[in-house]
Amino acid sequence: MTTVYPIPENHAQRFLLHNEVHARSTIIRGLPGRASHLALSRSNEEKTYERQHLSQLCERFGVPVPALDADHFSAAFDSFQLRWEQHGEFSTYTFYVQGVEAEPFSEPALKKVPVDWLSTLTGKMLVATHATILPENENPDLTDISPYFVNNPLVGSTVTGGAACVFTDFRIHVDGFSRFLIVNNNLRVEQGARLMNRLFEIEVYRVLALLAFPIARKLSPELKKADQQLYTITDAMTKSSGNDSKLLDELTMLAAEIENHVSSNHLRFAAASAYYNLVEQRLIDLREVRIQGFQTIGEFIKRRLEPAVNTCRSTANRFTSLSERVGNTSQLLRTRVDIIIERQNQDLLTSMNLRAKMQLRMQQMVEGISVVAITYYAASLIRAMAETLHALGFHINPEIVEGAAVPFILIGIGLGFKRIHHIIKNMS
Repeated sequence: MTTVYPIPENHAQRFLLHNEVHARSTIIRGLPGRASHLALSRSNEEKTYERQHLSQLCERFGVPVPALDADHFSAAFDSFQLRWEQHGEFSTYTFYVQGVEAEPFSEPALKKVPVDWLSTLTGKMLVATHATILPENENPDLTDISPYFVNNPLVGSTVTGGAACVFTDFRIHVDGFSRFLIVNNNLRVEQGARLMNRLFEIEVYRVLALLAFPIARKLSPELKKADQQLYTITDAMTKSSGNDSKLLDELTMLAAEIENHVSSNHLRFAAASAYYNLVEQRLIDLREVRIQGFQTIGEFIKRRLEPAVNTCRSTANRFTSLSERVGNTSQLLRTRVDIIIERQNQDLLTSMNLRAKMQLRMQQMVEGISVVAITYYAASLIRAMAETLHALGFHINPEIVEGAAVPFILIGIGLGFKRIHHIIKNMS
């Protein structure tokens, strides 16, 4: 009997988030079986077409089509099962068929898929691989396994707590596919499904992690060139005869080039590191145990993948370090330029202050001359007025009047100049 409790209203996405852990359930219905796995890089336009293309296959076999916003889908068709997942930059298709032929890779699962539908898949192929789980208790001799891989050197180990052994050569064969052979000791169906999925993910993620390696190799000469250019600039900064303005322009151009490389490739290098971490985690999940005479899958991948990933990480770190060094050098050079400009400004202010003092002295001298000139002309006017009065019959001596007026004129002019200076001072 179900009891309904008076709990708060559900979050709008509670059930969707809760059921997400069950969204990518296994498509394997039983063992033994064969699977074909495809991983394709996709553009945004191809992602939109991809759902339409998948819906066409579903309609063809009368299977419910995936939702328009779905990023994963699993379904059973007439003679095969399909699992589809859409990731950020790639999509994967896993086709599974139950049962095994006499030759493990003679009739891959992909042969059950309509050829016309496969031929219209869009994108660029990143990974194509076949995997076969042999029937339980059918433990072939290790010498019998080698022909399935065209006698190439094999990599293999016991996995999943001894429930199975996995063998591969990590090579692309003439059919364009790599191969995994799983020897079933006592696998359960769910274990077989998880094992296959981990092997496919290791194959996909190791290829995706290596996408950054060609970029790292291409950027290596650019990195050396930028490093040498920075050394040339810093060496020129130690010399007093250097042109700081020219050095600053060169340093700015160098900083722009470095930042362009960093921003253009940062996501690719970060993705390489993230994909490599996923490969390491999937290798741990395999729980490998060495088979005498064989290199384990983890040893093989780490020995070949780790140096490439370390090269990518080193390149990214060197660009980051170089960017910081350029920034420090730029700050140092700008500080030196600012100090030089401040000194020039100080010298200019000192020169302007000296000129102002000289102008003040000249102005004071001119004022002194002006006082004499104004006094002379004012006294002359007073004398002319006294002579006019004397001519009219007044008993006035023009010379005495002129002489007596001079002190008063000087006092008036001095007070006038003082008043003008006071007004100018208040205005400033």
